[in-house]
Amino acid sequence: MNHSMKAVSYRAYGGLDVLELGDRPMPRLSPGSVLIKVRAAAVNPVDWKIMAGGLDPIMDVHFPAVPGWDVAGVVEAVGFDTPEFSPGDEVYSYGRRDSVGEGTFAQYVVLPAGIVAHKPAELDWEHAAALPLAGLTAQRTLDALGLGAGDTLLVHNGSGGVGGFAIQLAAHAGVRVIATGSPASHDRLRRLGAEPVSYGPDLVAAVRVLAPHGVAGVADFIGGVLDQTLAVLDAEGRHASVADLTVVAHGGRNIWVRPDARELDRLSALVEQGKLSIEISASYPMERVADAFAASMAGKAAGKIVLTPFSA
Repeated sequence: MNHSMKAVSYRAYGGLDVLELGDRPMPRLSPGSVLIKVRAAAVNPVDWKIMAGGLDPIMDVHFPAVPGWDVAGVVEAVGFDTPEFSPGDEVYSYGRRDSVGEGTFAQYVVLPAGIVAHKPAELDWEHAAALPLAGLTAQRTLDALGLGAGDTLLVHNGSGGVGGFAIQLAAHAGVRVIATGSPASHDRLRRLGAEPVSYGPDLVAAVRVLAPHGVAGVADFIGGVLDQTLAVLDAEGRHASVADLTVVAHGGRNIWVRPDARELDRLSALVEQGKLSIEISASYPMERVADAFAASMAGKAAGKIVLTPFSA
C-alpha cells in the first residue's frame, strides 16, 4: 500500500486561503480501528469554524490539520481485534476525534470501530456521508427534549441540515412541529413535516398564533434566539441549543453530539424503513473544497453540501 495519500489540509488558522491540497502520510491503522477508503465526505459549518480558530478553547488542533468529520466509504483494512468489520464493508461515520488533525477530507481515514456503522444499502455514498453529524445532532437534541406524541416543538432554522432531520424525526414520533425559515423555504419545510414561520421580529407572534398556550419544546440550531425561545415556551417547556451556551443559565441544555455507532444505527433503521430522507444541495469534488466551504459559509444551502473523491 502507498505510504502517502491526497488530502485537504491547513497549516494555521484562517480563512479559505489557508486550505491546501497535497500529499499527506497515510494514517496509521491502530488496534480496534478501521482504515476507510473515502467515497464521500460532507461539509458542516463546524469544519470552517474550527479552521478559523473558533473552537481553539475546547479542542486541540494538530497542524497541518485535515478537516472533516462526516464520511462514507469502504473498509480497506482492519486493526487487531476488530471483528465487527471486514475489508470491503460499506460503512459511514461521524468521525470526530477528541482533537483535530486526521479528518475525512482525504483519500483515507482511520477511525475507531466504535464510531463506525454499516451503511444502509438504500443510501448512495453522498447521501450516506450527509447524514451522520447532522442526523445525530438532531437525534440527540430531540432525546434531550423528551417530547411525546401530541406535544408541539419549535425548531429554529428548520431549513438547515440539522433542522431538516429534526423535523422529520419529531414528526415521525407524533410531535407537532413548527419550524422557522425564510419564505423561500416554507414549501420545503411543509414537505418535511413542519408548519413554517418566518424569521424576524414577528416570529413570537406567529408562533403564538399556531400555539396560543406555548410550545412544549424548542430546538435551537442557529443561536441568538434565546429571547424568542423563552417567549414561546409553556410553563413546563424544555429547550436545547447546539449554538448558544447561554441557554444553560436559563434552564436549557447545550448539545455537543458524541460519535457513536449504535446511535447511528438508529438513524440507519429509519432510513431502511423509508422514514428519513436526506437532501443534498450541492456536491463538489474534493479539489474544490474552498468552493464547498464558501457555499456553507453563505448559509443558503437547502440541505447538505458534500464532497466526492479526488479526481485522480
